[in-house]
Amino acid sequence: MPKQLLLVWAIICSGIITYFCLTDSSNVPAVNFPSIDKIVHFCFHFGFTISWILFFKKELKGKEADDYKAYLISFIFSVFFGITIEILQNALTATRAADVSDILANALGAFTAVFSAIAFKKQIDKI
Repeated sequence: MPKQLLLVWAIICSGIITYFCLTDSSNVPAVNFPSIDKIVHFCFHFGFTISWILFFKKELKGKEADDYKAYLISFIFSVFFGITIEILQNALTATRAADVSDILANALGAFTAVFSAIAFKKQIDKI
């Protein structure tokens, strides 16, 4: 898959996450399920991290050490992106507040994505 297409996909994923995390929470349907917010944060950052891993693996051109750079850069980017979103929720929205447990769910999603990418390296390398 072309590197530019992977970049566009990663940016679109980032934009969708940004939109849903910064939109007025009254616009988000209420779901009565325990810890759904943390599950959503986990899933958002799992997908975010995977999409950036795919891009950075192409960008860094496939050497083994470069693969691990792609994993590390994507993980760090995801964690800082999540922290930034939490700060922006607190600063820019009236219906949301920063939450440390959301940051932990984000980091866990990113961490799981990295280890999933390592576990499925052969399949990911075909993309």
